[in-house]
Amino acid sequence: MKSENYMELKFPSKSANEAFARAAVACFAAQLDPTLDELGDIKTAVSEAVTNCIVHAYPDELGEIVLKARILPDSVLDIVVKDRGRGIEDTEKARTPMFTTGGADRSGMGFTIMESFMTEFRLTSAPGKGTTVHMKRKIIRRGGKK
Repeated sequence: MKSENYMELKFPSKSANEAFARAAVACFAAQLDPTLDELGDIKTAVSEAVTNCIVHAYPDELGEIVLKARILPDSVLDIVVKDRGRGIEDTEKARTPMFTTGGADRSGMGFTIMESFMTEFRLTSAPGKGTTVHMKRKIIRRGGKK
């Protein structure tokens, strides 16, 4: 699908970059004139995806995270967060609410939050090869804006 605009960022899996990623996507999404609630949902979903890369994909080393965003026709924000880390053996189990491999301080709600805050959600992963989270959010046009 042809995009109206796009961006791509690559950054190391450092905790400080989670805030950077969410801010970058929020700034990019602003061109669609989202409501504060829509923008909050998008930022939260991106935070969850990037945090998963930091905590689960590269638990003992720094790795690279790739964040892509596109504006698609009909005011759809398309976001991809990808790593080349450990990968997930059982993606269905990983998507189960409260399931985590990150220890007692992790809630296990990341994928559930991403899926509930976005219009579309897709997870692909292979052990030893990495994980890709693909999310879309339809932005409701307000006041007859085109």
